[in-house]
Amino acid sequence: MEIATWNINGIKARLPVLLKWLEEAKPDVACLQEIKSVDENFPRGPIEDLGYNLVTHGQKGFNGVALLSKLPFDEVTPRLPGNDEDPQARYLEGVIPFGNKVVRVASIYLPNGNPVDTDKYPYKLDWMDRLIAHTKDLLKLEEPLVLFGDYNVIPQREDAKNPDNWIGDALFRPETHAKYRELCNLGLTDAVRVFHKDDDTFTFWDYQAGAWQRNNGIRIDHALLSPQATDHLTACRIDKHVRGWEKPSDHVPVVITLE
Repeated sequence: MEIATWNINGIKARLPVLLKWLEEAKPDVACLQEIKSVDENFPRGPIEDLGYNLVTHGQKGFNGVALLSKLPFDEVTPRLPGNDEDPQARYLEGVIPFGNKVVRVASIYLPNGNPVDTDKYPYKLDWMDRLIAHTKDLLKLEEPLVLFGDYNVIPQREDAKNPDNWIGDALFRPETHAKYRELCNLGLTDAVRVFHKDDDTFTFWDYQAGAWQRNNGIRIDHALLSPQATDHLTACRIDKHVRGWEKPSDHVPVVITLE
């Protein structure tokens, strides 16, 4: 089973690129972030025509996440628990058949948190606390779990081409690192780093200042796996070439393989 994540930065602007990649890569499951669309306006037809079941948790003009699966969903849970008044659509969880088991997959669009001197940064940290608490509950199920998405976290200096440029940014602050480590230390495996050890392993290149052309990237799209999922992990790739396509997202897909 191939499971992918991709922040597409707007489904309406990026639908041709998404369809091209789905036809090329043919993932069994795909997690999308930043769809920027309410559920009723999401262009389901062309995706369903490729053989995917589709669920969305959308929001007008901002945020929004989706799950695509060639197999039907056993269950779907939108919204991250812990704050019923949170209006932002940033989390969607699905349970999908996996051989004689199931795999639980979450599409995550963690808050950016900038500017840090506004309420956006406390919201980011609180959201991370909620994700940690929910992950603790999910790990008690002792099933294959994949927490996939755009975390808006640069975990370490080697995850940025120019790390000093990010000092003080919400993606790289010590408080952000501490929360991310707390999450990982629950027993999760960073699938990208299992297979990609080099420093130039990035998943995002800004549209500005020729970042793509100069490979001035950062790694903020992560696949965190429970021990039960890690036992089945055989590969992880980054479809970097997609960033060079016409009208691309500023992120690229990350794809893991579970046997």
